[in-house]
Amino acid sequence: MADDRIRIERTQNLWASFERKFEQITKSMDLDPNPKVGFEQIGGLSAAKEEIQTYACAATDPAVYGRWGTYPPSGLLLIGQRGVGKRLLAKSLATQTGSGFLCVNVPRLVLEIMHEPGKVGELLSGWSQALSEVSTVTILFNELEFSQAQEIGARRPDLPIGPVMDFLLDLVDRTVAAEHHLVVGSTSHPNTLRQAFVQPGRFERVVEVSADYPGDLVEALEIHSANSEQRAGQPLFEDVDWKLVVERYREPVAGDWVRIMHAVLRRKARSQAAGEEPSLVTTKDLLEEVDRYRRANTQILSPQAGNYV
Repeated sequence: MADDRIRIERTQNLWASFERKFEQITKSMDLDPNPKVGFEQIGGLSAAKEEIQTYACAATDPAVYGRWGTYPPSGLLLIGQRGVGKRLLAKSLATQTGSGFLCVNVPRLVLEIMHEPGKVGELLSGWSQALSEVSTVTILFNELEFSQAQEIGARRPDLPIGPVMDFLLDLVDRTVAAEHHLVVGSTSHPNTLRQAFVQPGRFERVVEVSADYPGDLVEALEIHSANSEQRAGQPLFEDVDWKLVVERYREPVAGDWVRIMHAVLRRKARSQAAGEEPSLVTTKDLLEEVDRYRRANTQILSPQAGNYV
């Protein structure tokens, strides 16, 4: 426990020093020095979880690869729809390996770099130094297909792709070259992802993250509903038929289903705030919210996962 505390404090201190030097740029990065996301908190996705466990050996038992005449991949690339669970899987890798978790929002990083192009060289040098000093960290480069990311308005042909790619590939290469760290990338647009990212020595192991319908979605909702009840310290749901709810509409991914569930809980909270005595959440409540979600999405010209609030 003492060693863990020292590791966490060291990671926080080194990252704080890096942030002070690159305050604007590090707004696109989020550090969790002590992540706690177990596989039991992620519904389904068994194949992707197996890949995460295999890669975890690179930190927990690196010699095992040599005993089988092979070596760990330089990095994993998680592909799948927005909201399917890619970031949670990367965070579970950090949890499995007892490492910190650093999420780099690639689209936002690209915008910050465009605003401060003169700091690119200094940033790359500072990044390499920070990685050489910090304890093991799992680093997620989230949404590598930056030019189509919703965070920057999607489909941005105005971006200077060449210079941006030069910067990102240098950043990735420096990260992979740093010892002891685990490197993960993700994209919701694998069909247009530039092949340079998946060359040997970068994100050479591609992992599809796809939920089995309806089982994985039902499992995810059961986990999140139980978490909500634990936070509330009281029962919130009747005996919900989650399978019936999920089968009402096939389009939403796991993240959207969780938002739908929370929309129902917020309606109950609003009713109580108005002096009413709302009942526990029923299957009917959830089905009605699914219909609201579906109607809202039909009003959007190009519906995308994650639009519903």
